[in-house]
Amino acid sequence: MDLRNIAIIAHVDHGKTTLVDQLLRQSGAFRENQAVAERAMDSNDIERERGITILAKATSVEWGDTRINIVDTPGHADFGGEVERILSMVDGVVLLVDAAEGPMPQTKFVTSKALALGLKPIVVLNKVDKPDAEPDRALDECFDLFANLGADEGQLDFPHLYASGRAGWADTELDGPRENLDALFELVLRHVEAPKQQAQKDEPFRMLATTLSADPFLGRILTGRVESGILKTNDTIKALSRKGDRIEQFRASKIMAFRGLGQQPIDEAVAGDIVTIAGMTKATVADTLCDPSVEEAIQAKPIDPPTITVTFGINDSPLAGRDGKKVQSRVIRDRLMKEAESNVAIRIDDTPGGEAFEVSGRGELQMGVLIENMRREGFELSISRPQVIFRDEGGQRMEPVEEVTIDVDDDYTGAVVEKLTGSRKGELVEMNPAGTGKTRIIAHVPSRGLIGYQGEFLTDTRGTGVMNRLFHGWTAHKGPIEGRRQGVLISMENGTAVPYALWNLEERGKMFIHPQAPVYEGMIIGEHARENDLEVNPLKGKKLTNVRASGTDEAVRLTPPIEMSLEQAIAYIDDDELVEVTPTAIRLRKRFLDPHERKRQSRAG
Repeated sequence: MDLRNIAIIAHVDHGKTTLVDQLLRQSGAFRENQAVAERAMDSNDIERERGITILAKATSVEWGDTRINIVDTPGHADFGGEVERILSMVDGVVLLVDAAEGPMPQTKFVTSKALALGLKPIVVLNKVDKPDAEPDRALDECFDLFANLGADEGQLDFPHLYASGRAGWADTELDGPRENLDALFELVLRHVEAPKQQAQKDEPFRMLATTLSADPFLGRILTGRVESGILKTNDTIKALSRKGDRIEQFRASKIMAFRGLGQQPIDEAVAGDIVTIAGMTKATVADTLCDPSVEEAIQAKPIDPPTITVTFGINDSPLAGRDGKKVQSRVIRDRLMKEAESNVAIRIDDTPGGEAFEVSGRGELQMGVLIENMRREGFELSISRPQVIFRDEGGQRMEPVEEVTIDVDDDYTGAVVEKLTGSRKGELVEMNPAGTGKTRIIAHVPSRGLIGYQGEFLTDTRGTGVMNRLFHGWTAHKGPIEGRRQGVLISMENGTAVPYALWNLEERGKMFIHPQAPVYEGMIIGEHARENDLEVNPLKGKKLTNVRASGTDEAVRLTPPIEMSLEQAIAYIDDDELVEVTPTAIRLRKRFLDPHERKRQSRAG
């Protein structure tokens, strides 16, 4: 059977996963009456809730005598470690672009990786049936994007289709018959080359491991594209590290390939196909699985370095252990090490004392997803404010810079530009009109200046602005960047918050907690209206007298508290504060709960 391997690239929410669902339906991968969840490719709970793809997934469809392996890639730059490895498995990419929005910054990140690998793109202009669609403008922007990213002539001469993933059609003409996705299937067969590896069937078996997962029955399993040769079930193979050192020798106990939505066992893996192998105990991502006669490892793609680090510690608050079952540092360490094994963009370092671990990665979203996964698994953690990783170049201190692209209503451009270029030390690159009443702002801003900016940005733009960030490079250190201006309200007692006390405290600032919430000494219960921190008593009830005044004893009316998401909480805290994360709660606290200890530390610091 003929083979094609393609990846689908798209910005978050441009309809990639929906289009793959339709390809599966129209190729007969689903039975007519099969119950399939909407967006079948986003199988992880967090992916469904946030509407984003985090983990790359593969599926395959059969069209005539050809099997097309389709890999769904994450759009966020935070998950770039996934993207880089995935693209090394395919021979072509389908770039899906929203006909109204045009190519977006996240598309730019993955597309630049694909073009650098020499992959030839097919552009699909999706959602052309939307009232605000401008397919011709979107097509021009795609061409400009490719040219800016250094595409060669073959890549610039790309074919394109008009489509509606939700309605399940694609056509070469905008006013074509709009019946089905046949045009896309046929274009993939014509434009994407068959894997070169198919010509190397007679050579010894070699495969680069691209993704790692675990199966309750099979144990450790690795997925990748077979570079050469044929592997049969139960053949003996070995694993080589990136440097070519032998890691282990094992029997390929099971070989599986993607067929439709699931994986099916197959008897042999052939050069060019994307398969999953079980049987190893130590081999991991970026290792080479090969015939015992092979001595040289396949070159793995270098991964972009991490730019931020967050400290994961045990939860040592007075409320520790009430919600979660996994609270010991040993259990936390094992879980983080397991994460680092399958996610090559993350690095874990122990800290002195062994109670906490420094986790370095690409961005706040990647960290937020890891913490969210862990709290759902029953972990309790204390999390520090993200710190940017600096590096030295020729004796000069360098820091990471991100390219920020913002689409915002004209009324708010002043506030956004002032924040980015003023207190956050950014440089404005360009500012252009982007449709009626909107402006697109592109700026280069130090990563430090963007920590905690998302919430402020949404406030400044009344929730209407769209911000995308992309790692741009390194620049000389830009000096101090001011942090949060407001102080916080800190509980001075242990117990349960009383409505009357919170009502009295409202003139001091905004609350973060509900009445009846458990509080403890050193816990942050609100934001002070002034710049200094203030210790308050949220347990102080009303003094009872024997005089009843009419109307004064009614229930107090409280302003609803500010409820923060996990990412907002992590970005909000200062260096001397922590976020306490449990399966049911997110609380803010001071690093040192005892006020005398806090004073001592601030004097020492």
